[in-house]
Amino acid sequence: MPYPGTWMTQSGSVVYRVVPKCACSTIGQIMYYSDHGEFFDGDIHDAKDGIHKWALEASQPLLEKAVTDREIYAFTAVRNPYTRVLSSFFDKIAGIQRNGKRYRGNLVPMLTKRYGVDVEGDFDQVKSFRRFLLFVRDTIRFRKPMDPDIHWSACAGHASTMVRNGGRYSHIFPIERFNDGMRVVLDNIDVAHPVDLDSIPRFNESADHGPKQAFPIEDYFDDLSNYIMQDIYRRDFNLFKYAKEPNRNPPVKEIDLDEVHARLAK
Repeated sequence: MPYPGTWMTQSGSVVYRVVPKCACSTIGQIMYYSDHGEFFDGDIHDAKDGIHKWALEASQPLLEKAVTDREIYAFTAVRNPYTRVLSSFFDKIAGIQRNGKRYRGNLVPMLTKRYGVDVEGDFDQVKSFRRFLLFVRDTIRFRKPMDPDIHWSACAGHASTMVRNGGRYSHIFPIERFNDGMRVVLDNIDVAHPVDLDSIPRFNESADHGPKQAFPIEDYFDDLSNYIMQDIYRRDFNLFKYAKEPNRNPPVKEIDLDEVHARLAK
């Protein structure tokens, strides 16, 4: 059974299901540090040793056993849908990637031609973001003009792959309460090297890829945009307890693990 986006420390102390745009670089570096006493030199997504990943063939049998045996602490992290899709826009659409090019080659020219998204110069952020959101809706609801990208497909969809293939989460936390959530994980596993969450850097690999958000979050979402958000991210709002209005806040209620597993298993 496939477990895409699943990582595990080399020591086998913890299993993590990566959800893009949900502090995955920082979480991966914490996992790496807990084993080796140092952070990976570079983007943790590029690491090919020192940490197990489903993308590495040699790691796959170890990860499959870890997930299905359910004996190793397993967790994931989720994010407010409003800030996550905005982050995807500024990083992947308006920004230039580490290789000096636009994300996915011809994606931005296609968005410009078909949706009128403009990200050149001093562009209208609100107008272009709302048009990008129409594109996101089309990819998620209709899988056109392409399948949804991992950076804006719903958190629930990412998290579900492990559940549907026999795994179970010990903990799911919102990144808006990152230190509290990550501390729960570290308190429940054995680590070779203790991690001081108050002093570690945040490994935001996309921090300087694109323009800065110029307006408060609520300015980007009018009534239609908010309707689209609630349509395409309904499971994220309901399962992870985020308020259904533009905000950057943590969930309004505690995440119910039993409810998450029951609904993601379907």
